[in-house]
Amino acid sequence: MLVLSPEAIPAPVRDRAPRSAAVLIGTLVLAILTFQLNATLLSAALPAIGVQLGESMRDVARVQSTFFLAGAVFGMVFSRWSDFIGRKRSLVIVLTMLLVGTVVCVLAPSLPMLLVGRVLQGAASATFTISFLLLSERLNSRLFGIAVGIITSVNGGLFGVDGLLGGLVTDTIGWRFLFVITLALGLIAIICVALFVPQDEPGNQAGSMDWWGAGILSLFLVSVTSLISQASSAGWSDPLTIAYLVGTLVTAVAFVMVENRIARPLIPIRALRSRQVWPLLVSTVLTMAGAYSALNFTVIMLSQDQQVGYGLNASMSALLYLSPTALFGVTAAIFSGWVAVRIGWITSLRLSSGLIALVALALAVFALDRWAVFGLLIVMGICYLGLFQSAVNGVSVVNSPADARGALPGLNGACFGIGIGTGIALVAPLVATASAAGYQSALWISVLLTAGSFLASLILRAAVKTGA
Repeated sequence: MLVLSPEAIPAPVRDRAPRSAAVLIGTLVLAILTFQLNATLLSAALPAIGVQLGESMRDVARVQSTFFLAGAVFGMVFSRWSDFIGRKRSLVIVLTMLLVGTVVCVLAPSLPMLLVGRVLQGAASATFTISFLLLSERLNSRLFGIAVGIITSVNGGLFGVDGLLGGLVTDTIGWRFLFVITLALGLIAIICVALFVPQDEPGNQAGSMDWWGAGILSLFLVSVTSLISQASSAGWSDPLTIAYLVGTLVTAVAFVMVENRIARPLIPIRALRSRQVWPLLVSTVLTMAGAYSALNFTVIMLSQDQQVGYGLNASMSALLYLSPTALFGVTAAIFSGWVAVRIGWITSLRLSSGLIALVALALAVFALDRWAVFGLLIVMGICYLGLFQSAVNGVSVVNSPADARGALPGLNGACFGIGIGTGIALVAPLVATASAAGYQSALWISVLLTAGSFLASLILRAAVKTGA
């Protein structure tokens, strides 16, 4: 059981006037949109980027994968570093990196230079976790719950409009103008952060950042992400896959050894071993692996299969099986934090993960019924994009060790990307068979993954804080 020492107990949450809280939440939403729109606006532009830069689609796909990998690393590092340098200063740094990266992307003459810009843009991933931490310190529990729901809803984009906007801009003006849009938004966001985000009180965290731990954990994230990607394309017996597996194991062992020897570790190993931390990380990975692969990969591929699927084109597939899911999910997310405060963050997590497992089961059973799948995906969007993501983000804040408050939100944020990559790697070979049995088997894997997430949520316990 994780018991926090009295000196590690954080200051009580402050109560703020509704108007002041609204300004703060609005500012953080702007900051988070700079990251989210850089992810969603560009999806439709990838083919055009490949044509203009003379690159294959396989290589151009790195524009997105590199961005999310950099986001996982920077999100973890800056979340913890913000414990030492302050939340506001951290937001200014990551937004500055995003602006520099966006300028590089606008001017990039080649794919390698574009990837450099995308790495810098990935730093803005930390806006999510830093925002959750800042809000937990500045708002009372009721307003914090509402804020978590609003912030989480931004994770779904602009109700699906952003994907459409990205395609229209690419077709009419060109894909580089997408970066001009996010550059303008980033400039507005950094000005608002400077004006409206309150200064941190001195002495937020004694000591200094554990850069050794951050570096090794970053290598672990790169290794495990590369392992999943390589295994999905070349198989688990491939020599490079085995090399990445060895690298993953070595960095994991090295991280534990280093953290046990450092006075101010990135995250205390005792906390990582506790039922307040590891079940949450497992639940995030398994839910993202199961739900994301079912919604955004298996069903989409099935819907466009002309032989055994629904025989839809890409536009109609997105209209029926992506847009409604996102619309209902984002709407539910707005209210999910309010619900979580009333029933408890962990209860909300268990409820949503259990419902997700049940919907995944129904998807596997009724996979070949297009209208049953249509309705089930809307329910999945509410449970997954709405309830679960708000709950898991809220728990990551309230369960984080008080002597390392940025650690668990940062690690949990990294688990989103790891889960997505894991899910795709597991179901891709089955989906590639383009058979009814293959699609259904892929969905049954999603059932097992989401059921595992529900079991992990049952193991999860609330952090026990002692002391005045």
